[in-house]
Amino acid sequence: MKTTSPDTEKKKSGIFARIISWLLVILILGLGGYVYYRYYFVFGEGVKSGYLNYAVKKGNLFKTYEGKLIQEGLRTNQVGTGVSNNEFEFSVESDSIFKILEVNSGKYFDLHYKEYHGVLPWRGNTRYVVDEVVNMR
Repeated sequence: MKTTSPDTEKKKSGIFARIISWLLVILILGLGGYVYYRYYFVFGEGVKSGYLNYAVKKGNLFKTYEGKLIQEGLRTNQVGTGVSNNEFEFSVESDSIFKILEVNSGKYFDLHYKEYHGVLPWRGNTRYVVDEVVNMR
């Protein structure tokens, strides 16, 4: 009959606990990296120009600022579907920017935006978040 010493069992359980803790740390870091990349990493940014169609505050649980810019020119969405207008739907995080947009509906704007991979409900309904009014006329 073979018996194992208490030291051998302690070493086995210590190694197992160490492996589990490292896997847990790696899993948490990986999940944190994914959440950052998906919801907080700025994928792209630029400026869009057009006539402001509307700026509204809406939402069931999180009230967010949303807007739509009608860009000049025409485009086709799919082959054979005809021509439609260029619309840029966006969200706004800042109260001050929303107030500018709200009282100037119908004017021509140049808006600086940031594009994210994912949508957060408290940030808005779109992946595009306007953070600056570059020009208004």
